[in-house]
Amino acid sequence: MGVAVSGWRLARAVSRAGHLGVVSGTAMDAVLARVLQDGDPGGHYRRALAAFPHRDLAERVLATYFVDGGRPSGTPYRPVPKIGLRPSRAGQELAVLGTFTEVWLAREGHDGVVGVNCLEKIQLATPAAVLGAMLAGVDHVLMGAGIPREVPQLLRSLAAGRVGRLTVDVAGSTRAHHVEVDPAALLGEHLPALERPRFLAIVSLDQLASYLHRDPDIRPDGFVVERPPAGGHSAPPRGRMQLDEHGAPVYGVRDEADLAKVAALGLPFWVAGATGSPDGLAAAREAGAEGIQVGTVFALCAESGLTDAVRRDLLGRLAAGDLVVRNDPRASPTGFPFKVVDLPGTASDPAVAADRPRLCDLSYLRQPYERPDGSVGFRCGAEPVAMFLRKGGTLEETEGRRCLCNGLTATVGLGQQRRDGYAEPPLVTLGEDLAGARELLRRHPDGWTAAQALDFLTEDGR
Repeated sequence: MGVAVSGWRLARAVSRAGHLGVVSGTAMDAVLARVLQDGDPGGHYRRALAAFPHRDLAERVLATYFVDGGRPSGTPYRPVPKIGLRPSRAGQELAVLGTFTEVWLAREGHDGVVGVNCLEKIQLATPAAVLGAMLAGVDHVLMGAGIPREVPQLLRSLAAGRVGRLTVDVAGSTRAHHVEVDPAALLGEHLPALERPRFLAIVSLDQLASYLHRDPDIRPDGFVVERPPAGGHSAPPRGRMQLDEHGAPVYGVRDEADLAKVAALGLPFWVAGATGSPDGLAAAREAGAEGIQVGTVFALCAESGLTDAVRRDLLGRLAAGDLVVRNDPRASPTGFPFKVVDLPGTASDPAVAADRPRLCDLSYLRQPYERPDGSVGFRCGAEPVAMFLRKGGTLEETEGRRCLCNGLTATVGLGQQRRDGYAEPPLVTLGEDLAGARELLRRHPDGWTAAQALDFLTEDGR
């Protein structure tokens, strides 16, 4: 759904209703820092910070970022430490607290199950983010956008209180590179006993599910099988990239997972992508799935993190029949296709994108690369073109790129403002299948809640 669209309020509502509520684990350090700078309306994040086992650590973050009453209008957000191969202690503390507070708030006041969704391609952020979620008692970790073969060992290590490590994909590397988090070094005597959460690998093909299943060391506890229409990033089509008349990648039968083969592995699985309807749920169960993972109908519900203005615009266009979701092969700096909603005034608008200065103070999607001297640098296809080229990138890699980091945070009301008055425009992602959302809007013309979405999805009782 994007950064913090599936936030604690939405996950809590779904979990309390007896389903798996999942919070986003991406950029939660920036989310926490920016909410605190906005005065933490309602005091929710400060309440969660008060429950953190290491009080001094929580107090340091509060002292750094909390602004009583919120920033003066037009004041830029204070920057957060950028993720890297050797993150600073302050950066790791903020990252741990970011997912801790989100999961803790999602779990507050009930005994339902809560998960956290991280992205394998943002490897540098994952160990600290997962540790924070585990400290809050997260039940499931979900991860896709890559091959998450090292995540089971990461979870085992952290549950044992040992250093958690991931190998980092570094372009042009001549040696292995790793990123680590050390729970004992961060928390010392304040480190509580941790339980290993269940791990669900998000895969697009049955072949990847089979690969992860065959080795007990990398085997997940289950799968989410994500089909091409799902929102956010998509796996590129297999074979040579072909585009349709709208410039979107063309997917074929080779890009669809064989659910019978996934079921034969014997692990539970869920199906995502164009499944957000009672018929979609029934079809998934008939194929052997436990159920479905649903994004769009929950992204548009009242509890999601979308700003009210963005939600109203989306629902209005949905009602008018002119809500368009494009699978843009160029938008993401990662090179993966990314679903973009066409909305005037947002970063999907070519005029808005052309006016946006190519800069980023978040940098979650930067690609590590190895310099000739063996050191590691970082580049992003959405950064200033001349800078990207100096770092060894190509001009083609910059064409059409959008700064997803800033656009997605603006979508949830946490967009950066510059001292010259520039404010980051939103960038919205949804899934391509809008049938379930249209039916919910027909039933609830003023919008719907998470509970109403769940009632709709499960109404047939199949």
